[in-house]
Amino acid sequence: MSNPDATTTRTPIGRVVAVALALAAVVAVIVLAFSWPAVTAEPKNLPIAIAGPADAVSPVEQAVDDQSAGAISFEEVDDRDGAIAGIETREVYGAIVLGREPEVLVSSASSLAVSQLLGGVAAQLEEGVNAQAAAAAQAAGAPTAPPHIEVTVTDVVPLADTDPRGTGLTAALFPLVLGGMLGGIVISLAVIGAMRRVVAVLVYAAVGGLALAGILQGWFGSLQGDYWLNSAAIALALAAVAAPITGLVALMGRSGIAVGAVTMLLVANPISGAAFPKEFLPVPWGEAGQWFPPGAAATLMRDLSYFPSADATFPWLVLAAWAAGGILLSLIGHFREAGGAEPDAEASVAEESHREASVTV
Repeated sequence: MSNPDATTTRTPIGRVVAVALALAAVVAVIVLAFSWPAVTAEPKNLPIAIAGPADAVSPVEQAVDDQSAGAISFEEVDDRDGAIAGIETREVYGAIVLGREPEVLVSSASSLAVSQLLGGVAAQLEEGVNAQAAAAAQAAGAPTAPPHIEVTVTDVVPLADTDPRGTGLTAALFPLVLGGMLGGIVISLAVIGAMRRVVAVLVYAAVGGLALAGILQGWFGSLQGDYWLNSAAIALALAAVAAPITGLVALMGRSGIAVGAVTMLLVANPISGAAFPKEFLPVPWGEAGQWFPPGAAATLMRDLSYFPSADATFPWLVLAAWAAGGILLSLIGHFREAGGAEPDAEASVAEESHREASVTV
């Protein structure tokens, strides 16, 4: 005998199709978000220093621009020392030093992609200066060809031997963002009470910072510099991702989880500039990405590891602002109703009471 209620428990076909289409759309958005930066990455206005005689600087700038239009924005400096200072403070990605012994300065720790680009510029420069010297010698009627001029490429701030390709530092960002999201989501679901969630986030971030810094620096060698500073940066990054999620949950309920996760994973992470410099991303997304936790965390960890002379105030402030903003949202959600009761906490208590009553009956 057929069960008369069987048909009522089946999902309507319209809803089945709607769910399938929605899932396909979500997958498409995820693929687009993660593929778009790599597919569209193209250098634009990379700040590169240049030093040398005035009559030599302009032709080189023009030649480089003709070869790679719009890729490089030159900033003139007085000498080689000024160029090195600009690289070490992360004001420029590299430099071209002209003179009797031309040299191209790179920084693989800043960006391996830019270093490779400047390596190509060095090859073009060497070809150009030798052609110019040969033409001058021929015009002067020299009996022999002039000696070959070699353009030296010097890596001013190289990557560590423990991470020679920089993959460890780049790959560390996604688990960091995912860990912050996971912490915020689990705490939102497992802990009742906005202020208790704040405490949980702070403890989670502090312990997570110590543990992840130990793994990334002590084990993998991806991070360099001071362990305690790296731990503090990772802890603040975890809090900057997790706290807004718990804060949104306190303010708007469980839907806050989706808002926080989408913001961090699908919006902020692709424009973070972790894999490529921010100048490789379309304007204004490269700069915008530095205002979100993933971008600020990527910049801060690179600065702490390789560029102690760089001003890291901005990424510290961005991470602190997101963490503080998440805590503020928790406070607002906590005191939104009289007595500081949270809607999701009351719902959980009511659900538990209903379950106990059902069991008793």
